[in-house]
Amino acid sequence: MLEENFNQIIELIEQRKNNAYIKINEELILMYLDVGKFLYNLQKESKYGDKITTKAAEFMKNNYPNIKGFTKRNIERMIQFYRIYENDEIATPLVTQLSWTNNLLILSGSKSRKERHFYLQLAVKNKYSKRELDRQISSSYYERYTLSNEKQLPDIIKTIDEDDYPNTRILDTYSLEFLDLPEEFSESDLRNSIINNLKNFILEIGKDFTFIGNEYKVQVGNHDFFIDLLFYNRELSCLVAFELKLGEYKAEYLGKMNLYLEALDRDVKKENENPSVGIILCSSKDKDVVEYSLSKNMSQTLISEYQLKLIDKNLLKNKLREVKNLVDVKK
Repeated sequence: MLEENFNQIIELIEQRKNNAYIKINEELILMYLDVGKFLYNLQKESKYGDKITTKAAEFMKNNYPNIKGFTKRNIERMIQFYRIYENDEIATPLVTQLSWTNNLLILSGSKSRKERHFYLQLAVKNKYSKRELDRQISSSYYERYTLSNEKQLPDIIKTIDEDDYPNTRILDTYSLEFLDLPEEFSESDLRNSIINNLKNFILEIGKDFTFIGNEYKVQVGNHDFFIDLLFYNRELSCLVAFELKLGEYKAEYLGKMNLYLEALDRDVKKENENPSVGIILCSSKDKDVVEYSLSKNMSQTLISEYQLKLIDKNLLKNKLREVKNLVDVKK
């Protein structure tokens, strides 16, 4: 009994250590911003111009060799860091919550202010490691998320706000490059590979998704049916059923999903939970077939694609421009 009480001492120590790390990191990022500002202004006022970074790096190396992190390249990043976020009221409180490494990933991987804000909020909300953040940027998560706008279910839109991404938005296209499947595979191979790479799959669909089971059995009358993957979304407070398909979306898939969702809502969903959501995940889809299928469908179902290789970022950026141009024309 006494030892159990003493374990609380360890919890207190760990909490204070974590608080100290957060404070140290915050001061470190603020220091880099201050140094970047100082050297940027010095560049403008000095005849040495860009040579300031070389001379500053040499000065630190020769006079303060024990102070690490002040190479020419890193000093240039500090200046860029300051210039990018100068007078940015949205970004300033966010950058201090991330490590210098993650800040640099966002700085180099984002091409616009809006994209930087997206990844900053994404990384802070989900406490991404370097590997996780790098994966999201490499898989063009921002572009895929933005292209999925206006395609959400009405009941989902009502329950969330912008701070909830990415854990509540159903993407139009999911990147499953981490599965490393062979050229020929079955639906069971796809399902099993997702189970074996569940951590990466949840990173892709959102960290508020909690895995419940695969081939989850629901009974309707005298018949048993099996849902490929069943999750629970904590933010949406609802069950989310994934049905996996190898080829192009077919209209008949929707009927089976409707049955799954009805069974979940009647027999599995709790009274305080929202209606279940279905995601039919196919390797391709005809947008007209999808539109016709869903036009009078009453269940909460969305049709998404999956890609087994990283999607070309430039292709997605071009799609974003097309969407933006269409919106501007309608205005």
